Amino acid sequence: MPEPNMTQLTPTNAERLRNAFLQCHDMEGTLREQLEAYAAAAREIFPAYGEAVDRLVERLHENGGGENAPRPGDPMPSFVLPDDSGKLVSLNSLIAKGPVAVMFYRGHWCPYCRLNVRAVIQALDRIRAMGAQVVAIMPEMQEYAEKFKAESGAPFPVLTDLDNGYALSLNLAIWLGAEIQRLLSHQNLASFHGNDGWVLPIPATFVVGRDGLVKARFVDPDFRKRMEIDDLLAALRSASEEG
Repeated sequence: MPEPNMTQLTPTNAERLRNAFLQCHDMEGTLREQLEAYAAAAREIFPAYGEAVDRLVERLHENGGGENAPRPGDPMPSFVLPDDSGKLVSLNSLIAKGPVAVMFYRGHWCPYCRLNVRAVIQALDRIRAMGAQVVAIMPEMQEYAEKFKAESGAPFPVLTDLDNGYALSLNLAIWLGAEIQRLLSHQNLASFHGNDGWVLPIPATFVVGRDGLVKARFVDPDFRKRMEIDDLLAALRSASEEG
């Protein structure tokens, strides 16, 4: 018989989720296929959470979540944020070297983010060959940004946007709500963030040209969806050709 919709993740199901993640992590296919496979497995293992996420996403869509974030042609607001080693990194210093993919992640604990970053790393040689770069931004304290970078093997900066200040300026920060907070109680987000606000960025990708303008973006309140790697490469290539 199927397991009932539990409002708490049991140790047995947590292990099942870990195994499902590893299977999706190692599977052949596009990033979208990997994300969809993990989402399907997660819904089967922890259905209460999948249903709650559906309700959250519906609410965010109704409220225009992410719609007011910078669009192609808009200037990308500047940032100066610390990386995993505490060094300050600015958008201006990055775009001086070439186009940049500015990617927002929910956190080191998020399996969808981990699948996303793996796919980006696999494409990094092609990204670098066109003179482009990647920078990751997440709302976690430095030690967890460092953990995310170390565990993923990301060779690009992982920046801390403490209290989601930069995400707020881009209209990307969202409150998860009491239902999601209860279902995610096994994750110590207060420790990760240094606050108990339960606010996360909408995962998003902005391709920013040397001129500081947004060339392409992917913004979807459903964190189970991310910019496909071929689309990212095409946007960075186009931005590189603009000079």
